[in-house]
Amino acid sequence: MGVIYVVAEAMKLGFSNGDPDWCNLGQGQPEVGPIEGAPERITSMPLEPGDHAYGPVPGTAALRQTVAEHYNRLFRKGKKQQYSADNVAIASGGRLALSRMLAALGPVRIGYQTPDYTAYEDMLAYHTGRITPVLVPTSESHDFKVTPEQLAGDIARHNLDAWLVSNPCNPTGQLIAGQELAEYVNIARTTRCTLLMDEFYSHFIYKADGSPGQGPVSSAEFVEDIENDPVIIIDGLTKNYRYPGWRVGWIVGPKHTVEQIGRAASAIDGGPSTGAQRAAVEVLQPARADQETNAVREVFARKRRIMLDALEKFGVRVPHEPLGTFYIWGDISGLPAPFNDADVFFRAALERKVMTVPGRFFDVNPGNTRPTNPEYAHWVRFSFGPPEENVKLGLRRLGELLGRSV
Repeated sequence: MGVIYVVAEAMKLGFSNGDPDWCNLGQGQPEVGPIEGAPERITSMPLEPGDHAYGPVPGTAALRQTVAEHYNRLFRKGKKQQYSADNVAIASGGRLALSRMLAALGPVRIGYQTPDYTAYEDMLAYHTGRITPVLVPTSESHDFKVTPEQLAGDIARHNLDAWLVSNPCNPTGQLIAGQELAEYVNIARTTRCTLLMDEFYSHFIYKADGSPGQGPVSSAEFVEDIENDPVIIIDGLTKNYRYPGWRVGWIVGPKHTVEQIGRAASAIDGGPSTGAQRAAVEVLQPARADQETNAVREVFARKRRIMLDALEKFGVRVPHEPLGTFYIWGDISGLPAPFNDADVFFRAALERKVMTVPGRFFDVNPGNTRPTNPEYAHWVRFSFGPPEENVKLGLRRLGELLGRSV
């Protein structure tokens, strides 16, 4: 995967996690320390005797119920149907939640878009004995999104059983929300094509003017029949609540789907840590949860503006400013040669202790069955995940590399 490659190459030059002299503008996690306006970080987890034993494979009843109430509070106010603990499975992080979900599927045709999350490549490739991945590329002219109309057409054209997408999208930061998201869910309902919605950045939401968004976005808002609408949501504490090291993720969907995923999980991983789950219940208490993600939107909206302004001065083109995530998908083709090549740019930035991710890693290609799209050689994912001062330091160094001040 892209970030793993980037970190491995940086380590050859002396990088280590936490080194303040390195600027990881390629990182896939948000800053994890204190931020302005957020509740204090949880710094200890008391263990109980039972925590030393295996926990329930689908997660503890307490956390499953807490996650269900979390979704009902944020996205299902006034709706007749409410999620219950039986609609939730807990997993040790997002990638494991996704892996469980894919392992539970039968023989299906899964559509996916490019660019999208790098890990989908290997996850889909592992299951090609049962799963047929079907590429649906996006384009700059369509905001790097698959429109509802295109989705409906591609489901019919390719006979798709499922559609996998990160929303907001990693790496482009583009967002499917409001009426578009409602149409996505309706298309899934009418075609019986299952939406596999990776919503790990669902609280990193910004308005078109760059100010913090009003709140999170989730397909859960538009589900009508919890047990029959084919919508499966994957999320967790990793990004939105800034606790990636806890490895707490979840899957929300129909009860029968959650049961199937639980059966697969018993063979894959055996269940998550009960101690971390108890702490996760505290993180998701309503007042604390809202304070955290309100602060996240304020702080990250500011860092977003800082990075966008700097990239514009460098000559990096950002045709669609991100409405979600903490990434910027930038076109470097206008930079002076040889820095207009993403791999050259990556290597040169590494020499200045700055990490970025070349765009080719987001051309998801399960099994490497086709050549990499050459257009990706001119795209880079920039992350404003690190603390603000570290982001600024990294941008100053890139400015020095390119002969442009910030």
